Amino acid sequence: MIAQPASQAVQVAAAPGDGTAQGAIEWYKARIGDTSYQGLCEKAAENAWGTTGVWPSAIAHWNAAKSAGKAHTDGSTPPKGAFVYWNISQYGHVGIADGNGGIYASSIGGAIGHADSVSYFNNYLGWSDPQVPSRG
Repeated sequence: MIAQPASQAVQVAAAPGDGTAQGAIEWYKARIGDTSYQGLCEKAAENAWGTTGVWPSAIAHWNAAKSAGKAHTDGSTPPKGAFVYWNISQYGHVGIADGNGGIYASSIGGAIGHADSVSYFNNYLGWSDPQVPSRG
């Protein structure tokens, strides 16, 4: 009798910027310490999800999420890959949630980095659903 192989769940590693929450996180992890996205947080967040040029700023992205009913301001922990927003300038600021209460973003110690809390930046607004950003 020939033994059949055991059925196993196969977990495929996400590629940076592949349009998945894990891919968005991998994109940031691969760029820890990168200073080229200073002042370009929205571009970084979009690039992490595999797109670019959707929103002109983080605050525009946040306002659209609110209008679409996708913004969460209830203090809940943002799920992995969710966009997280702060009102720290006229353009706002955005990063990606790690799913454990922390974030990946530009401007952490002057570069792309990780912080253990959404409170790393002042004036936290909330989060929006983890998804490839689009105007639709």
